[in-house]
Amino acid sequence: VFRKKLSIDHRTWAKELVGVRNRLAHLGGEDFTDDDTWRALDTMSRLVEQIDSESAEEIRDILRTLRYGSASGSTTVKETTYSSLVSSKQKNIGILSTTPISGLPSWRDIIEPHPDVAQGRYKNAEFAADLAQVARGEGAYEYRDPVEFFARTYVTEGMAGLLEQSLRRVTGKDGEPVVQLKTAFGGGKTHSMLALYHMMRGRVSIDKIPNIKQVLKSAEVTSLPKANVAVLVGTALDPTKSKRPNNMPGITINTLWGEMAAQLAESAGNTSLYDYVKEADKKGVSPGSEALKNLFDAAAPCLILMDELVAYAKKIYGVSGLPAGTFDNFISFIQEVTGATRASKNSLVVASIPESDIEIGGEAGKIALETIEHTFGRMESIWKPVAANEGFEVVRRRLFLDCKNPDGRDLVCSKFSQMYNENQSDFPLEAREVEYKERMISCYPIHPEIFDRLYEDWATLERFQRTRGVLRLMAAVIHELWMGNDASLMIMPGSIPLDVPNVRDELTRHLSEGWNALVDREVDGKNSIPYQKDQSNPRYGGKLAARRVAR
Repeated sequence: VFRKKLSIDHRTWAKELVGVRNRLAHLGGEDFTDDDTWRALDTMSRLVEQIDSESAEEIRDILRTLRYGSASGSTTVKETTYSSLVSSKQKNIGILSTTPISGLPSWRDIIEPHPDVAQGRYKNAEFAADLAQVARGEGAYEYRDPVEFFARTYVTEGMAGLLEQSLRRVTGKDGEPVVQLKTAFGGGKTHSMLALYHMMRGRVSIDKIPNIKQVLKSAEVTSLPKANVAVLVGTALDPTKSKRPNNMPGITINTLWGEMAAQLAESAGNTSLYDYVKEADKKGVSPGSEALKNLFDAAAPCLILMDELVAYAKKIYGVSGLPAGTFDNFISFIQEVTGATRASKNSLVVASIPESDIEIGGEAGKIALETIEHTFGRMESIWKPVAANEGFEVVRRRLFLDCKNPDGRDLVCSKFSQMYNENQSDFPLEAREVEYKERMISCYPIHPEIFDRLYEDWATLERFQRTRGVLRLMAAVIHELWMGNDASLMIMPGSIPLDVPNVRDELTRHLSEGWNALVDREVDGKNSIPYQKDQSNPRYGGKLAARRVAR
């Protein structure tokens, strides 16, 4: 019955749910485990999303309640059932077991990591947002669910400006029609596109994503729009193969413009929209700006997200006979789509442009980048990368729940500030300032010095991915400290357990060979000199003094 209407993925999900139904019928009075319940509900939401988005959101409410105890997800949750979770394995030798100052609470008594971080269930790949996966209904739940996505997203000044201008554009006001996003490697381009994707589809009410209410107010919009969205990710598209979508019988998609039109047609529930580019798609030639303008007007309001364009261009550069057409036709399409968007009413194109040599990669990439940049024009005033003073907010929101004991947090930070002022010769001048105390409160439970070193020093390494790299490292650190029952007042530079391979590798992977041996000998681990000093002196050993200084 559904073969002609559902994709292979959707038929697989339907088959899985039939199995769930059968299993439930034979369980009698027994309950499913939480993990099995989560899996079943997640599959239901993916399947129903294509049929009834409102019902899919009701299922996601149940999912959030199961994981966080609230339909609002982690937005309103400060404590979970994992608050007492500690490791059952041998105690980590490099983690403090007693609070340094009696009477002050440790960080773990004040704030909790998100469950996936506390349990170590996160995958490093999940910190690299994948727009194509989300558009297919795949990938980490925290990226797929709009409520949970925004709950873990700190809306930076740059992102707020992007969202505001985009809202104004698709609602017929004065926003820019074409936006180019350009930042350093790991600087947040794709994450910002995901924010646009979730906001523009209008699948949830604004009450469930309170951190963008101010964006709507600034854009003079009262509710989230329901725009038709097309997602074009160069790394996820294969120019050597044609596609035959199940929900569009008799149609074969060959090109980037064919893919775009087909997605808009599916989003709008109107397959005739594909006809605007049908012949051009069949012949592999760009359709012309007039046809694209008519398509955008017919699909309005609409949003076109283009990520990894340079990666796609490299695949077709210098290659002939591809179903996707030639490199020249690809460039013509980029020129035409920008012109058509400016001429249309409520359409918006947002494209990411790489800045680092790692992403550009090779001569073909440079030629493609120069051509694409010239075509789009330099419309970067709307976009700002994550500023250094915003990075800690991004990391804290992604890795931690809301603070459950603000008074305890403020007391600890006040004691740190008092110590810095009473021992002025031992600490930097800025540590004595009121602003530094405020930074400690904002960064809590991670000490600002960690962020300063990572964003100022480590960010100079070509392969270190700024916010993404900080997330990977700190997720590993927090998991080890949480499971090891760390009793520190704050997570300090000296708290980073470099004796743990998972943590150490997150740092040394960005360095040249030989650093692992250096860390093992000079910094941390049972064979290190600092460890031997701690072992030989009980006063040092009780506070892990030598290792913490070396770290």
